[in-house]
Amino acid sequence: MIEKSIFPPPSQADENGFVAFSRDITPEMLRDAYSHGIFPWPFGENYDATPWVAPLERGVIPLDEFHIPQSFQREMKKLNFTFRVNHDFPSVIKACAAAERPGQDGTWITGKIITAYCQFHRMGYAHSFEAYDKNGELAGGLYGISVGRIFCGESMFFKVSGASKFAFVKTVDLLRKHGVVLIDTQMVTPHTKAFGAREIPSAEYIALLQKYGGEPLNFS
Repeated sequence: MIEKSIFPPPSQADENGFVAFSRDITPEMLRDAYSHGIFPWPFGENYDATPWVAPLERGVIPLDEFHIPQSFQREMKKLNFTFRVNHDFPSVIKACAAAERPGQDGTWITGKIITAYCQFHRMGYAHSFEAYDKNGELAGGLYGISVGRIFCGESMFFKVSGASKFAFVKTVDLLRKHGVVLIDTQMVTPHTKAFGAREIPSAEYIALLQKYGGEPLNFS
């Protein structure tokens, strides 16, 4: 059974998915939020209040429905990256914050987010999955949160073409080996849809979280 939360339940989210606002973001708040289907989504550095959201429709990739686009299957055979886990979490989240997002004004990965998630990483909840080029330079990657057998993907980036997709595919292989059944993508984008993402109602996601959620897995 999921323990009582400091946040209102996702069922009380407004039409935009907002359930609460706070000035601070702490690892303890993150642990509580993710275990109840909630996550922070700041507007940017210029706002004091951080929204905590539970989207009415949740983007997910059930791992038994995950597939690699045919075009990338051909491309992946030519890629020469090395995959590593939790080698440099701070660099990954900072690179995600700096990545250009077409159609977006700034980033939600604020200084508060970086500080809190780096602490969350040291507690064993947040993980980075990284692709390195032949010179040992970080070429791309992603980070996310382990909630039992559900993995909450947060953000990804690339400096070299194909690096983030390479890291994502390798991450899915690793998640499967650890018994993970679902990736929470929060939203469905053209990128995640190509790998099998679809939307489910918030209540269905919470039911899956109650069934498969739990303590973080050790991927190192």
